[in-house]
Amino acid sequence: MRLISWNVNGLRAVVDKGFADIVEQLDADVFCVQETKLQAGQIDLDLPGYKSYWSYAAKKGYSGTAVFTRVKPLSVAYNLGIPEHDTEGRAVTLEFEDFYLVCVYTPNAQDGLKRIDYRMSWEDAFRAYLCGLDEKKPVVVCGDMNVAHEEIDLKNPKQNAGNAGFSDEERGKFTELLAAGFTDTFRSIHPDAVEYSWWSYRMKARERNAGWRIDYFLVSDRIRENIDAAYIRGDVYGSDHCPVGLEIHF
Repeated sequence: MRLISWNVNGLRAVVDKGFADIVEQLDADVFCVQETKLQAGQIDLDLPGYKSYWSYAAKKGYSGTAVFTRVKPLSVAYNLGIPEHDTEGRAVTLEFEDFYLVCVYTPNAQDGLKRIDYRMSWEDAFRAYLCGLDEKKPVVVCGDMNVAHEEIDLKNPKQNAGNAGFSDEERGKFTELLAAGFTDTFRSIHPDAVEYSWWSYRMKARERNAGWRIDYFLVSDRIRENIDAAYIRGDVYGSDHCPVGLEIHF
């Protein structure tokens, strides 16, 4: 099964840049997107062969996640089922026969770590949610998780130490998530690879490849041997992020 995840940073804008063609080229069984920035009814998007599931933020033009799948899910759930975390459209969960797939857009801690307390609360709730799913069947988690875990995961670690996305608090929570029984698929296959999935729009960061790896596929540890490939498609443009992919068998 081929899975793709992409933070599109505004789906309507990416549709105008050839989103449907990119979906066709990447040829995923399931295509997950984050930061759709949409409300229900704001887009007319037909992807032949795919059924779509959307989670919208209450705030217009903000956050939002969606999953396009060729494989019919057994069930679908939105957000975490926790009121304080369910107004921003940050998660869609599809249950398939052999696993759960969770598409997530993790809250940004923001400049000066203004939202770090909320981020920590989210992290604990999300980890508990995934562990609950994992008790039933294996889990695949994908999305913009808004953290570069290790120094290898961003171009300028020393200059960014303590900043949003590379604070000790956020990195520590990612470590906790992995310790709870999950594998970072890209890093498990490519332990020394220096590749990024997000670049600031400022200072020609993408041209200079001054990026961060903050988009992930994680899997339950017990299916890590099922991974066939994990990759970052830095050649795909249209957003400040690029797609990441996972190929896995069951």
